[in-house]
Amino acid sequence: MKAAMFLGPEDVQLQEIELPPLGPGEVRARVDVALTCGTDRKMYLRGHPLFEPPFIFGHEFAGTVTEVGAGVERFRPGMRVVAANSAPCGTCFYCMRRAPSMCEDLFIRLSGAFAEYIDVPAPIVAKNLLVVPEGVAARDAALVEPLACVVHGIERSGLRLGDTVVVNGAGPIGLLFVRLAAGKAGRVLVTDVRDDRLVRAMRLGADTTLNVGGLDDPAAAVRERTNGGRGADVAIEAVGLPETWEATVRMVRKGGVANLFGGCPSGTRITVDTSTIHYDEVQIRGVFHHTPRHVRAALELIAGGAVTGADLITGELPLDRLDDILSALVGHDGIKTAVLPQGR
Repeated sequence: MKAAMFLGPEDVQLQEIELPPLGPGEVRARVDVALTCGTDRKMYLRGHPLFEPPFIFGHEFAGTVTEVGAGVERFRPGMRVVAANSAPCGTCFYCMRRAPSMCEDLFIRLSGAFAEYIDVPAPIVAKNLLVVPEGVAARDAALVEPLACVVHGIERSGLRLGDTVVVNGAGPIGLLFVRLAAGKAGRVLVTDVRDDRLVRAMRLGADTTLNVGGLDDPAAAVRERTNGGRGADVAIEAVGLPETWEATVRMVRKGGVANLFGGCPSGTRITVDTSTIHYDEVQIRGVFHHTPRHVRAALELIAGGAVTGADLITGELPLDRLDDILSALVGHDGIKTAVLPQGR
């Protein structure tokens, strides 16, 4: 099959490889559509500690089962499926306390979406491989994994009807936050440094946008745009920069919630005024990854039409045009590219 092989940072090549034998509990699927994401960009530029080259690039996909391994009973050839990229063990300290995103033995091993076929590992087959409902397009279903992360984030943010919500960052994750928050909050304000992304945020339900590029104090500018200048009920960071984390905390009203969702580089630090936490009772929450419950909720939202591929997919390319796919990924060209391993 054709596959995009990651050989090292900034070295991904289209190759013809042999399909490996399918192991017990595994499921092989034809990749009908794959999607690019921010994690792909980070991995392309600097690799990933959990994946040793060479390996097949990409992890967001929807496809059709072509073969199942020994012991697989819930899936059969012809079924349309989508998979999350991980599976919790279900038995560790955190899993037993209903916090599977903190699993001590979290299995994050799904890679291979930028290929004609993908083999889904047995732990993910058991926990996070789902049948795509009839009538749901592959390019919609492929959004399940990032949407599941956002469903988790929305839940942990404690949004209430009528809340003023700030979303910092209008990339793929930030736009998904906008889409879900717009159906629940009273007002959604979105910040970014690119006008084209802010335009898309308005299409997805934002009430107000603010280009913070060049602003000396984005937090103050946001607070000025909230009721009485008090700040937001909930502010969500979907960028992954320490300075944006700090600004997000300062955008929140007394008693509000700062959801620091974007992952910052390892080893970085932020500074927070202690009075913000003590006297103002601002709640600072970190949110990581997803759980099987959130993955299922995400697919239900997609099946109901709440989120579609058209919300985020700004281009499509066959896998044969790998160089163009990677160029768009690295250059932040558009939001997501639909990768078509089977051709257009």
